[in-house]
Amino acid sequence: MSIKPFSKKQLQTLCWWAKGSPYENKDAIICDGAVRSGKTFCMSLSFVFWSFYKFNNRAFAFCGKTQRSLRRNVITPLINELNKLGFVCTEKISNGTLKIKYKDRENLFYIFGGKDEASAALIQGVTLAGVLFDEAALMPRSFIEQALARCSVEGSTFWFNCNPEHPQHWFYKEWILKKESKNALYIHFTMRDNPSLSHKMIERYESLYSGAFYERFILGKWTAVYGAVYPFMDNYEYPKVPEGGFSEYAVSCDYGTVNPASFGLWGKKDGTWYRIDEYYYDSRKIGRQKTDEEHYEALEKLVGDRKLKAITVDPSAASFIELIKRKNRFKVIPAENSVINGIRSVSSALKQGKIKICENCADSIREFSLYRWSEKATDDAPVKENDHAMDDIRYFVTTIMEEESGFFAFASPRLQEDSSEVIF
Repeated sequence: MSIKPFSKKQLQTLCWWAKGSPYENKDAIICDGAVRSGKTFCMSLSFVFWSFYKFNNRAFAFCGKTQRSLRRNVITPLINELNKLGFVCTEKISNGTLKIKYKDRENLFYIFGGKDEASAALIQGVTLAGVLFDEAALMPRSFIEQALARCSVEGSTFWFNCNPEHPQHWFYKEWILKKESKNALYIHFTMRDNPSLSHKMIERYESLYSGAFYERFILGKWTAVYGAVYPFMDNYEYPKVPEGGFSEYAVSCDYGTVNPASFGLWGKKDGTWYRIDEYYYDSRKIGRQKTDEEHYEALEKLVGDRKLKAITVDPSAASFIELIKRKNRFKVIPAENSVINGIRSVSSALKQGKIKICENCADSIREFSLYRWSEKATDDAPVKENDHAMDDIRYFVTTIMEEESGFFAFASPRLQEDSSEVIF
């Protein structure tokens, strides 16, 4: 990683706790705003520096939505930089800890994932001198509040970073709007606060988002979603199915009996995944429900004699997943089902040309034109109509595309993570 001189806001994030700073007595710091603004990197460095400035032989915590995303986005780049600065980092993956030593001082950092309400139990019992939440707005309130309650050491502080969500989000209402009463330093970032980003790169990121997501991730505003979920698809040019063969094939399934079932067949060519065919069955429209076996027959007809990389299926469709396993022809993976994160990923994949929807996929095309955000919800939520092809496309992007680098773990017994210490 090449580090350029820090911007004013990045320096403020790095040094706010130092003696003589006007903010040194704050109990918390909140950094929000645009993506790629450098807030995460600066905050994680500052968190470690502060821990050694204030404490020795104490426990702290890094928290993210999952341990995996936290390691990728925070821990790995942090370790690389600390190593250059003379720190010694020892990570134990098996028990989720990172021990950091500098000269004669040493502190322990727990690594927690807070993906759902049940995650709050994971952090109970530990005593902390500080906690950092990466992407705080994506974690449940119960997990964050349990982690805060663990910070009982005198002088402990809370560190939050996040990209904006909707303006009714609990974190926005309870922490950002109440920052003064929480005695929190609030720093709002834009892409211009990251000197490492060129003008060309900023323009590239600006092209990836539209509508409310542009306002959130580019302008850094806490704004409500509205209108079409994928408004740019109104001007999308649906291609013909490419001629010639494909290097890989996969299927994504949104399973339904009363509700429609939507299966998409995907082929990979020259690094791009094309939705080359689909199966869509609406029992209400046809007037007859199909059984699991009948839907499986339709799946086999859709696939033909192609060899699939995998099938990903709505995780709630337990009976259909079990049927596919019993047939022993296809590898089946329960889909990642985070709706909002999935919509963002699909939007980016479409805009970057990583996936393309072919012109013969009529039901996908119809749903893209009808898929809308709910105007009644107090949280981000699409209307639960015309969303079945939309769901199976989302499953494909978040489960097969985004796991490609580690895909073969699904095809063979998963190796256990090395429980030995790793010295960086």
